[in-house]
This record gives sequence, structure tokens and C-alpha cells, in this order.
Amino acid sequence: MTNIQHVSLHHLSEQAVKQALEHRLTVATAESLTAGMVSAVLADTPGASGMLQGGVVAYQNSVKENVLKVSPELLADVGSVDSDVAAAMADGARAALGADIGISTTGVAGPEAHDGKPVGTVYIGIATGTRSTGFEYVFSGSRAEIRGQACGAALERLLEALAS
Repeated sequence: MTNIQHVSLHHLSEQAVKQALEHRLTVATAESLTAGMVSAVLADTPGASGMLQGGVVAYQNSVKENVLKVSPELLADVGSVDSDVAAAMADGARAALGADIGISTTGVAGPEAHDGKPVGTVYIGIATGTRSTGFEYVFSGSRAEIRGQACGAALERLLEALAS
């Protein structure tokens, strides 16, 4: 991750923490390809303890199924890199950790394709009390760069959810 990217992630995190605190909303994460990066960036921000409930690193499908309650049939049908899986992961994090908003990341950082999806394919999930949605992205660069871009996209989607 470049220094510019690092600064940008922390700027997004500061905005998200501030908005969550202002709206008295809590956040939980479920991360596959980012493996805790979103939670870590949020936790780096002063005030995060007032809004960050916790996070689940769900690198394996068994964790997605058993901890986040993602349907095994869905995973069997579409694989782990999918918009509906991202939405289900976010909803699972929200429910498991008792948060107002759940955010998730799943995707392919490389160096090889996964579940038939090319390197750079990323899905961000957002879940609130009323709906769960997945958003598709296509990023390029090294494994670290793709993971950093996914973290940034997750924070941007979190900001959108906090603003609505």
C-alpha cells in the first residue's frame, strides 16, 4: 500500500467514525480478501471504540457459513466471490456482532483467478436493518494494491450507508 493510499484510507475512516458517532450508529465488518484491514483502519481512528463493534475475518467458506450464516447453497451455486455473498456476509456480521451496519469484502487479490473470477474482481457488501446490498468493483495492480483499493471502496460504501 502506498503512503498516499494509506493517508486516503485514514481520511475516509475519520469521516466514517465521525458520522457513525454523530448518528449513534454501530458498525461490524466481515472481511475475506482484506483480512481485517477495514477493521484495522477504523480502529486506528480516535473515537472508533464508540462505533466499531468488531469484525470477522472470513477467509474460508466454512467461516462464512458457520459464523456469518451465509447459505451453503449460495456458496455452492456462485462461489465466494459474488455480490449476493458479499451482501449475506455484511448481514451476517451485523447480526452476529449486534451492529446497526454491517460491511463486508470478498474478492480476488491474486495472483490467480478464484471461483472463475479474474484477479481484481471485488464485491463490497453493506447491510442495514432494512436491506443488504452487494456492489461490484474491478481493480488492478498488485495483490497489496487490490486489497488497499477494496478497503477504500468498503469505507466509501460505509460512508454512503451512514449518510442515508
